[in-house]
Amino acid sequence: MSLAPSIAIPRARFNPLPLYIGLFCLLWSFAFVAGKIGVTDCPPPILLTARFSLAGLLILGISALRSEGFSLTWRDAAVFAILGVANNALYLGLGYTGLKSVSAGLGGLIVSANPVFTAALAALFLGEALTWRKVSGLLLGIAGVAFIVWHRMSVGSDSFHGILFTLASLASIVAGTILFKLLTPKGSLWVGNGMQNLAGGLALLPFAFTLADVNDIVPSARLFGAFAFLVFGGSVLAYLLWFHLLKMCGATAASAYHFLMPPLGMLFAFLVLGEHVEFRDLLGIVPVALGIYLVTRPAAAVSASAQRSSS
Repeated sequence: MSLAPSIAIPRARFNPLPLYIGLFCLLWSFAFVAGKIGVTDCPPPILLTARFSLAGLLILGISALRSEGFSLTWRDAAVFAILGVANNALYLGLGYTGLKSVSAGLGGLIVSANPVFTAALAALFLGEALTWRKVSGLLLGIAGVAFIVWHRMSVGSDSFHGILFTLASLASIVAGTILFKLLTPKGSLWVGNGMQNLAGGLALLPFAFTLADVNDIVPSARLFGAFAFLVFGGSVLAYLLWFHLLKMCGATAASAYHFLMPPLGMLFAFLVLGEHVEFRDLLGIVPVALGIYLVTRPAAAVSASAQRSSS
């Protein structure tokens, strides 16, 4: 009796991208809560200067100990320094100033408009196609976020002054996203993130000395915990995941995940800070989730097709 030759069936490779996306969304949304705790007990310029400087020194120090080498050209080093000013100093400097008079939930809501402006600018400067599916998804995301923002504003617990700072923060992260894709720095993202943090800390250092008073710091366990999370979970891990998603998914699709920040941010703000959340706020999650699916599905389909053709 003859036996048919066995055929080796290739095993499907594990795709870690959904895990990266989920972890990024959790870290990024909780950072609004940690930031709100931090600015309550410490002036924003001092908090951010210490955060960025420590994170930058840690990343570059670990790289040196592992003998990885920096292997960045002067041009790429300058690009990461520019990104440090946009993504760190301006984005979080303005955002944390806004958090002094804006709830963590609303701060996350405003910044979640990132995909809308990023998609428009990516089509203009990066040549990324705005298909009907992406446009529909972005409009649904806007509708869901706007619904939640309108309801939150009707409560009247957030100041217009703080909202203006948060809007300026939004403009900074959009500019940083487009610059990263436009300039496309080469080399290690890990080392680049360290240089970006260090540049952000140096840019904020003069403001920490002139606009803040160390006597306003209120030492506490919650301030220490918030600072530790912001350094390790925010500046180190979340930004590394963000740059990875930008490379893997493109500016429009990666930014679409910011639409998840409003419901997650409100959930964390409710659990940790006791911020009020009503059922009407949560209704906005439905169009937000559908919008994310529509915006990111084309990129995911293209990626899967490319993987099948290469296997």
